[in-house]
Amino acid sequence: MDPHGTQVVVIDASLAIAWYISRNDPHEAGIAQQAIHAVMSNGALVPHLWFVEIANALVTAERRQVSNAQASARFLADLDSLAITVNDQAPGRLQAEILKLGRSHQLTAYDATYLELALRKKTLLATFDRQLAEAARSAGVTVFGDPPQKSGLDSN
Repeated sequence: MDPHGTQVVVIDASLAIAWYISRNDPHEAGIAQQAIHAVMSNGALVPHLWFVEIANALVTAERRQVSNAQASARFLADLDSLAITVNDQAPGRLQAEILKLGRSHQLTAYDATYLELALRKKTLLATFDRQLAEAARSAGVTVFGDPPQKSGLDSN
């Protein structure tokens, strides 16, 4: 059962690449599998820069001989088959908020872009970037894979 219900999730490139290049940590590999099932069921949101970050990760994997052009092309085709929605706001309109989040959480502008999207859409964030995950938690965003929060109504 999906512990995060039927909520759409913002996915960053570190999470999506884990669907292609397995994580060494078994717990993280499990989270990657849960996330792809969530995306297949509920869809995902990404900022415009996600596509460039995915391409960068693939070309880096090819240079390190972890992948090749054909395998990268198959992975991109697999990504195309998923219900991934691109942020509906023009990047230029988000700069001030991204700068603010980057400054307040000591994030790169790239990472702050994912946080901004999760905050604006009031949804989960799926990432393996520890600094981004901590910033998300600090900003009140639930990180995919975190244990569900108990409500104050629980007596146990």
